[in-house]
Amino acid sequence: MKAIILAAGKGTRLQKYTFEKPKGMLKFGKKSLIDHQIDVLRHVGILDITIVVGYKKEHINISGIKTYTNPDFSDTNMVESLFCALPELSNDVLVLYGDIIYEPRLIQNIILSNANISVAVDTDWEKYWIQRYDTVLYDLETLQINETGFISELGNETTEIDKIDARYIGIVKFSTVGIEILKQCYERNKKIYWNKTWQKSKNTFQNAYMTDMLQQLLDDGNKIFASKQERGWLEFDTNQDYERMKNLLDTGQLNSIIKLI
Repeated sequence: MKAIILAAGKGTRLQKYTFEKPKGMLKFGKKSLIDHQIDVLRHVGILDITIVVGYKKEHINISGIKTYTNPDFSDTNMVESLFCALPELSNDVLVLYGDIIYEPRLIQNIILSNANISVAVDTDWEKYWIQRYDTVLYDLETLQINETGFISELGNETTEIDKIDARYIGIVKFSTVGIEILKQCYERNKKIYWNKTWQKSKNTFQNAYMTDMLQQLLDDGNKIFASKQERGWLEFDTNQDYERMKNLLDTGQLNSIIKLI
């Protein structure tokens, strides 16, 4: 099992803190977000770790960790960053967003999945959302899971809570077969949609979110397993995210959401 952390983006909604460094290198407690991830991955036995860098890449230089650069980080998004690490896309691969941290159990659980494509989801996300936004009715995306435990839809904006069976976390596992399915899907759609809008986010192909790719895989008839979790993770997308979670950490109230190692 290898892991690829996507940390090329500028983090524009965290610009108060990312003026001089990429958001993956923001300190949370005594460690950067990326260091938190690396420690967890190593804790569960994943030692083959790659980071895709871009914005302020000189700040990400970690011993024993491979890096690939997305030179077009300003004009592309997650999917293109992932394929900048194309030589690593073989065998079993975990793909992880660079602006999240998580408990070891989330990684341990998704590793156990036998599906070709698995996505970590939080079925108890509302408690975190209250701490994060004071409401559950903000920044909502569909994620529906059928009776067999597989995802039928994800990543579309919604205002309807009943269309959210769980919250997407930003951790995806591809088996050896799954990674080949992903590569074929990428190449096929790149030829058709480069510089054209793709999927429901209305972005061009090169600016596609990972959820756009996952939805395309679903549209192609592939199954995506929902690796269900209950809390145990944080995402740092905005200044408010960072400030609120740091306050909870400093006041000893963070354990209700995540237990750091």
